[in-house]
Amino acid sequence: MSDARHGDWVQVYRVVLAAGERAPQVPVETLCVPLEMKTKGFLLDEKAVIGQQVTICTLAGRHLQGQLVAINPAYGVDYGLPQPELMTIAGEVRAMLRGEKDA
Repeated sequence: MSDARHGDWVQVYRVVLAAGERAPQVPVETLCVPLEMKTKGFLLDEKAVIGQQVTICTLAGRHLQGQLVAINPAYGVDYGLPQPELMTIAGEVRAMLRGEKDA
């Protein structure tokens, strides 16, 4: 899908604070980069293409403006690779709760 129509689920991007406008107490590495926002919602414009400035309505009912970056964006949840150190914890805790000495 190369263009979105009114009511389509989309994602927008915008810079909330430019580098240098951030709070002075944040780390230097943070001061040097902009505060960015990506938000998903329903397109309020009649139609739009990627890169265009649009207005959306979020699931919370907020109206936000930003640059259209995705149409019908997927949810990408990733907790990373399993950590070997964490794989045995559940069994160890159960053993401790049962009062086993080798836990």
